[in-house]
Amino acid sequence: MATYCLTVARLQLALGQGARRLHVSAAYRAKAKVAMSRFEPTSFVNYENLQSNVDIVRKRLNRPLTLSEKIVYGHLDDPHNQEIDRGRTYLRLRPDRVAMQDATAQMAMLQFISSGLPKVAVPSTIHCDHLIEAQIGGAQDLARAKDVNQEVYNFLSSAGAKYGVGFWKPGSGIIHQIILENYAYPGVMLIGTDSHTPNGGGLGAICIGVGGADAVDVMAGIPWELKCPKVIGVKLTGSLSGWTSPKDVILKVAGILTVKGGTGAIVEYHGPGVDSISCTGMATICNMGAEIGATTSVFPYNHRMRTYLEKTGRAEATYQWTLHS
Repeated sequence: MATYCLTVARLQLALGQGARRLHVSAAYRAKAKVAMSRFEPTSFVNYENLQSNVDIVRKRLNRPLTLSEKIVYGHLDDPHNQEIDRGRTYLRLRPDRVAMQDATAQMAMLQFISSGLPKVAVPSTIHCDHLIEAQIGGAQDLARAKDVNQEVYNFLSSAGAKYGVGFWKPGSGIIHQIILENYAYPGVMLIGTDSHTPNGGGLGAICIGVGGADAVDVMAGIPWELKCPKVIGVKLTGSLSGWTSPKDVILKVAGILTVKGGTGAIVEYHGPGVDSISCTGMATICNMGAEIGATTSVFPYNHRMRTYLEKTGRAEATYQWTLHS
């Protein structure tokens, strides 16, 4: 597996001049108080806690960690005592946020309501996209969905308002694209009740698709369990050219690993070929990682991600989690 050590040149390209080592200095952390999203200006990314957890685990394991390990182990509930054995032990984790699509959010919100808690423990959102059926055309299908599912939408909207859950009404967009444009950022761990959640790996995030019950655990502040994932490294060389597209990359990987070759593993892409792929292209590759059974997929932070974050109004998120290896 690749150990993620960016060269000084690449790091300077991504973060600007003056970055000499892959670590978060005291001054860097001080200016890196980053809001979880523009919709949650008072909830901040806890990079210091992630760094602290990684330092603890690295010392315990006495070996370098891969990118996905840094992010996953950085979210451990008890980094001092958690047993860590890839493919065998179950990790107790504290994800940063939850995203739910409207079909699965109904039961998830009902279960959360039964907990008796006044507010969700982590930033959470509901996205109304799955109950819109493609039949005639965009405008007509949206109008029909609003009429047929009015009771569902009213419940999700009112429940979200009461328990502090963001609500993206029907017509706002597809859940995994909204996550990429608003909620994914380097180092985040996000769980979503949608199989396309791994799309967020295109921004250096660990985004995992789950069932509604898992989402409720996180929203209720209960540590979420995940079997310690194996790691599959994919080194990309050369560059995309001609008629090639990011889809060709994941189709090649799928041809090698088959539909179950990624089961129980996180696929980490690395190598010089990464920089020739756009941020949305990397997201597409991660999205389709679900087709090989992977827990999720992830790319390392680079200038492509920085540009995407800036273009989507999140320039402050470019102060990303550059953990020393």
